[in-house]
Amino acid sequence: MMDSGNGNRGGGSSFSESRRHKFPFNAAATHQSKVSTFSQRVTPPPTTGINSNASTSHSKDDHDPQGSSNFGVLLGTCSYMCPERERIQREKLRDLAVFERLNGNPAKSSQDLAVKKFCRTISIKDVQASDMRPLNVLEDTLNYLLGFVDSKEHPFEVVHDFIFDRTRSIRQDLTMQNIVNKKAIYMYEGMVKFHVISHHKLWCSMGDPNIASMHYLNMEQLTKTLSSLFNLYEANRNSNDVHENEAEFHSLYVLLNLGSHSKPMGEPLSLWFSHVSTPILKSKEMCFARRIVRSFRLGNYINFFRTVAADASYLQYCIMEPYINEVRSLALSYINFGGYKLHPYPLFNLSKHLMIEETDLESLCHSCGLETYTDEFGNKLLHTKQTSFIHPKGGFKKYSFLGLQDYDR
Repeated sequence: MMDSGNGNRGGGSSFSESRRHKFPFNAAATHQSKVSTFSQRVTPPPTTGINSNASTSHSKDDHDPQGSSNFGVLLGTCSYMCPERERIQREKLRDLAVFERLNGNPAKSSQDLAVKKFCRTISIKDVQASDMRPLNVLEDTLNYLLGFVDSKEHPFEVVHDFIFDRTRSIRQDLTMQNIVNKKAIYMYEGMVKFHVISHHKLWCSMGDPNIASMHYLNMEQLTKTLSSLFNLYEANRNSNDVHENEAEFHSLYVLLNLGSHSKPMGEPLSLWFSHVSTPILKSKEMCFARRIVRSFRLGNYINFFRTVAADASYLQYCIMEPYINEVRSLALSYINFGGYKLHPYPLFNLSKHLMIEETDLESLCHSCGLETYTDEFGNKLLHTKQTSFIHPKGGFKKYSFLGLQDYDR
């Protein structure tokens, strides 16, 4: 039912195959995130029941309908990705995304193509069971949507805009039906993954003002979805057990605080830690994230890059990449202002510390206002004590990260 049969989805994708790519610098050579791929369906093993009686529900969000707490017994009956009356109405209004158009017709869709849109304002009197999708339909809809993430048929911003809106609608349906069981956890994890990958992909095109706005809105929904996911973990907690993917998703939030003024959920990271259980704090994923934040704030660039190369998962790296060149620039300033004047610094040695190709490092030096030269043996060197050092105002170019060439980023 969920296959469009219209060739809109991309073929083999790096996104769905990301679990096969590892960081070669990992000493154990076996590290691999359990949640860094969409190749495994977001649907978890079967569990009994649809609606949970847990007292903790989704966090308040703009996708949370007015009076959603009164919907505890509402069970959706819509068997398609989009309610029929909405699809017909949107066909009349020609309000169909490119992925929903039957044979490209902007005024015609089908039950296998149309996906329910997010509604910002909705009241109790507007809700009918036939407008709500039950859990199994929501799972199929989410898997269908995530199949577009690596599509090459359209620019990513077009793909993102479609999935961004339709996943908010999924969260809205989950909230209105008070679905807070373990299947909801897997769905929220899938949606967080989408926002994390989007965070990275959109950042790579930040030169466009429209995409910069998209990036900001994506970050907003990423933090809201993470907050709801954390609440779901608590709602399904049994004693001190930890959900299989919980530690990594908590580590993603820590990494979102890398910026000196970042407070994604409105509170200092130190205060947020006080709400996190000891088993999660001691997990390898959280220890990694805390080492990264500590190294970043202390300016310990060698430890920063060694830790990234050894232990970062794909999702963790997607969040960290915008900060990679910032750390490299900081390292250049340390070496330039702290180095001994009579001893120029070999770029070859520095490139290994910063895990960047030597040619890219030379380009980065020039972007930071530093001059390099080549000695009689063909070695490229960086003079220290240059007074021309600057932090690039227009941002950094996208440079290599040694050992990550296998990633289709």
